[in-house]
Amino acid sequence: MTDTLMINTHLITQEFAFQRATSVAEALSWLARHGEETHVLAGGTDLLVQMKLERVTVTHILYIGRLEELRQIREDEGVTLGALVSVYDLQRTSRIREHYTALYEAARAFTGTQIKVMASLGGNLCNASPAADSAPPLLVFDARVVLRTARGERSVPIADFFLGPGKTVRTPDELLVAVQLPPPAEGEGSAFLKIGRVGADIAKVNVAARLVRDGDRIADCRIALGAVAPTPLRARQAESALIGKPFTRSSLEEAAHLAATETAPITDIRSTATYRLQVARVLVRDALSMAWE
Repeated sequence: MTDTLMINTHLITQEFAFQRATSVAEALSWLARHGEETHVLAGGTDLLVQMKLERVTVTHILYIGRLEELRQIREDEGVTLGALVSVYDLQRTSRIREHYTALYEAARAFTGTQIKVMASLGGNLCNASPAADSAPPLLVFDARVVLRTARGERSVPIADFFLGPGKTVRTPDELLVAVQLPPPAEGEGSAFLKIGRVGADIAKVNVAARLVRDGDRIADCRIALGAVAPTPLRARQAESALIGKPFTRSSLEEAAHLAATETAPITDIRSTATYRLQVARVLVRDALSMAWE
């Protein structure tokens, strides 16, 4: 019993250097010098938990949570979301709710209010969980992430951002500063669905779908899934099967079946691979129906 209590004290016992950035320029300067050994801290909803459970060794922390320039939401033809925009603010932004519905629904489904207030969009992406709720909506909207260093910046399609569980293309001296959403298309609809063990849990499976209508036909289509492969993924075969076709029950069933075959789920503490495969098919079908409505 004593050993269990010692292991689960939930106290951070590691010693580490702590740097609070007062500007993006200062953060980038720090990363240029110490990026290899630095963990970037924003809301702390994942990193602090991992530190308490002693699942990660930390020697340097760069805190960026008070950089107001990364909390901005800029609306023009599309939308640019600062990396520190919280999940709660995503849920409260009318432009997101009205034109990027799948992302709004993902924010609503994210978890409890306390976590939504602290969790940042950039942190959810850089954590690179295969089950990240923000990833499927951003994939169906063809979003791009903006990565900046002290030398310059680059824009990366979200489809190319994830490399594996906990791994992205971000280099140690780069900071994710923004997420760019392109303008919505005329006749566009989208939806997000998620199944977890409880309402505030990590997804067993999550799905986003986006359809562009042209009369009774599907002019364009995006389908993305999470928690069913090492990275969030696009179901490209399923998309191709729908583009140019009439919106019918049979076409949805075919696309949903194809989407499930494009996944590679595993069995873990939250679910079995078999269950995930079956649920993925149902969620894709239902998300497509909701996006069309």
